[in-house]
Amino acid sequence: MKISLINIKFLILPVIIIAALLLSSFMFYSQINKLKDQIDNIYFGNFIPIHKLHIIKDNYRNLIDLKPEKEKTKYKNNITKNWEYYFKAYKTNEERIVVNSINNDLIKSFDGYDRKKYFSMIKKIDFLIDYEANEALKQRKSFLLKYDSMKQYLLYNIIAIVVFALFFAILAIYETFKSHSKLEKLNQKYKIDSKTDGLTKLYNRKYFDTIFDKMTEISKDNNWKSAFILLDIDYFKQYNDTYGHDKGDDVLKSMAKTLTSYFNKEYEYAFRLGGEEFGVILFDTDEKLLKNCLEGFRQRIKELNIEHKGSKVCDILTASMGVIMVDENSYDKTPRELYISADKKLYVSKENGRNRYTL
Repeated sequence: MKISLINIKFLILPVIIIAALLLSSFMFYSQINKLKDQIDNIYFGNFIPIHKLHIIKDNYRNLIDLKPEKEKTKYKNNITKNWEYYFKAYKTNEERIVVNSINNDLIKSFDGYDRKKYFSMIKKIDFLIDYEANEALKQRKSFLLKYDSMKQYLLYNIIAIVVFALFFAILAIYETFKSHSKLEKLNQKYKIDSKTDGLTKLYNRKYFDTIFDKMTEISKDNNWKSAFILLDIDYFKQYNDTYGHDKGDDVLKSMAKTLTSYFNKEYEYAFRLGGEEFGVILFDTDEKLLKNCLEGFRQRIKELNIEHKGSKVCDILTASMGVIMVDENSYDKTPRELYISADKKLYVSKENGRNRYTL
């Protein structure tokens, strides 16, 4: 079974939208993780170690004030412990250079007991505290810029996905509408084709049977007099033999055009019944009006002035007609009986010289 292009598009569309959303989600997740790392670096890499520096600073002051060796050892151990924590915490490359230089001084400060070195380390620790605070502020500013940039990046991605999905949705709707429109036109064409003759575009025999079968019922329900005209082109076989079938088709088209232009009022229907035979159903008419109509139509055929050398009636194209009236006297007739009656009248017209009607 073949899958149409529009069906393929409908299959691909959800896949594309899902893939786009998954990609967007992945990018969002990745950016959020980066944001989380950035926050960790700022707070745990800067603010918490500053607290350690304050502890180190207090221990240095205690070292200066206290003389017992045992107490000094305790404070030195506290300094070492907190410094190790601070030293191993996250540092940028620039911070690492500064901290490394002070680290060497801190190690040397434990050589012996030197109050000057302790005062010097307190100043350096104060410097580190200010330095870390400034670095944290600087990194926060950098973070906010990146955060704003990320928000814009995510916003643009979401807009792009929405536009992308909207485009495909509109495309799908357009294709559906176009396909539906084509289908409607196709259905309309088939409806027309199902009741029209391909060559003449008149109503065909099938549609004739639909209306003709209800002719007496319609006439009776509306208390109308109606008429059925059975028309045959005179010596049409001879016309085809003389001028060819292409010319014969042209004649049929000309006759059809004349029928549709002449019988163009409400409740008037013209049909091609087969070959050179045509039919006309007229609802709501009377005998006088019908006779005038028949004579006028016969004159209209004559005005076509189509040459017919093979005719035994006239040197131009003519037609014979058998006509019946449908009124209260024939409401009980079957469609077959009515058709046979009209066919007999047509036969009478042909027997009486053609180019005439018999009512």
